[in-house]
Amino acid sequence: MDEADTLLRDVTATMKYVVRGEKATFYAGDRERSYWPGEEHQVVFHDLRPELGELELESNGFVVVDEPSGIADYSDKAQLDAYCRQTEDLVQRLTGASRVISFGPILRTSASGTHGHNQPAFGAHVDYGAKTVADFTRKIVGGEEAERLLARQHMLINVWRPITSVESAPLALCDARTVRREDLFDSEIVGGLGGLDFSLWGFNLAYRPDHRWCWVPHMHPSEALVFKLFDSDPAAVQFTAHSAFNDPTAPPNAAPRQSVELRTIAFLD
Repeated sequence: MDEADTLLRDVTATMKYVVRGEKATFYAGDRERSYWPGEEHQVVFHDLRPELGELELESNGFVVVDEPSGIADYSDKAQLDAYCRQTEDLVQRLTGASRVISFGPILRTSASGTHGHNQPAFGAHVDYGAKTVADFTRKIVGGEEAERLLARQHMLINVWRPITSVESAPLALCDARTVRREDLFDSEIVGGLGGLDFSLWGFNLAYRPDHRWCWVPHMHPSEALVFKLFDSDPAAVQFTAHSAFNDPTAPPNAAPRQSVELRTIAFLD
């Protein structure tokens, strides 16, 4: 562990929220055309490192794992496919699910000139809800098998991992215990992503002062954030809002953020 990892680093910075009551419409790769009615609030981002051993997926909505992926090049299809299988196994171990499927791996970087879809997403959001989880299950599995799986309890879980050590545009998570359903407003990605033929539906988060935002400073490629976005059990903790933010303590010459994220759907018996 680096010495910097042992220093408590709570920081105050800007978080972009959606205007309460507004629906956002997003066009992948054409952010100028999108409608994201936002408002900015100063929030405290709590350093999670002192409490890593206390986090629980079913309590906070997220955990941090320290497991190197062994992947050298995420842009290589064969290696990315291997990472998807590896991540499915990780989620299966964490949830006890009998089956896990994945979709939509995305490589992101804050480097200048990056295509809009591959830039870090600034704005508190939850991707996705029940409809899109069901749509992806039917697309990936198909037929009666999809309906059989969807009849069981299932969860949408995102796994986010830095490709290089994070110096800028870190990812922040909002403790799911502090997110209320009435603070979430519809968000539509029109036409989907990556050639899909259906829109993707999720939520954006409206401001509430008791939201507890968290981050893990100096995240390394061996570390991953695993967070729950949806659970078919309405009583379960879910709706872990998240967003990139600008760390005010980052040096002016900080390297661009590079990360990989993968959505998984875990089906329980």
